[in-house]
Amino acid sequence: MEIDSLWTKYTKTKDSEVKKALIEYYIDLVKIVSGRMYNFYGSKIEYEDLLGYGILGLIDSIDKFDITKNIRFETYAQIRIKGAIIDQIRKLDWIPRSLRKKSKDVQNIIYQLENQLGRTPTNEEIAKAMNISLKELEALLSDISTFNIASLEEVILANGDFSIDFQQDNYRPEEIYENKEIKEILTESFNILTENERLVISLYYYEELTYKEIGHIMELSESRISQIHSKAILKIKNYLIKKGIDENF
Repeated sequence: MEIDSLWTKYTKTKDSEVKKALIEYYIDLVKIVSGRMYNFYGSKIEYEDLLGYGILGLIDSIDKFDITKNIRFETYAQIRIKGAIIDQIRKLDWIPRSLRKKSKDVQNIIYQLENQLGRTPTNEEIAKAMNISLKELEALLSDISTFNIASLEEVILANGDFSIDFQQDNYRPEEIYENKEIKEILTESFNILTENERLVISLYYYEELTYKEIGHIMELSESRISQIHSKAILKIKNYLIKKGIDENF
């Protein structure tokens, strides 16, 4: 049975066998999202666990998807799958409190220096303000990279869920405007990044490359890519705070 026919039948009947067929058809989508996220969470969680969380997201996507809306299921499902995985990771709370504090310390220093200097501080300036060596700062940025990715994606999923477009008729006018404004602010935040930071963010989020692949393209080590990515995320988070998006991440 063709996929369009499956969707039509499931929408009308909610038949469990048809639902099972849809899950089997889209399971590779879960594997792709889970595999990519395993690149960063693999040292803390098994791939099979990520896959399990992702399948829950897929099932939720199938239950809630509206075939009458002008959006591809794959686009919608990827957001839900990633959201389900991140939600479960957050519940596991495997990120050490000390690492959370270090990330917040670096973020606060960058925020203070940005206000003082009127520009983005260099790594040397950040290290000096924190009374640590440049090498120690770079190691710290690498350590907090995974946590920063998770926390930023939580904010985006909570505040700027890009799945909004397909169901805007369910939102009040002020909610539609607010979500549109949030998306615009998220887009604006990339203007504060350096060329290298924008490239890393683009290759990671849009091209979905790994650190190793990005490093090969930019002729930099995986560790260096991790540092660039981490600093870029901290800068984006500070920009969101300045714009009043969220102060609790």
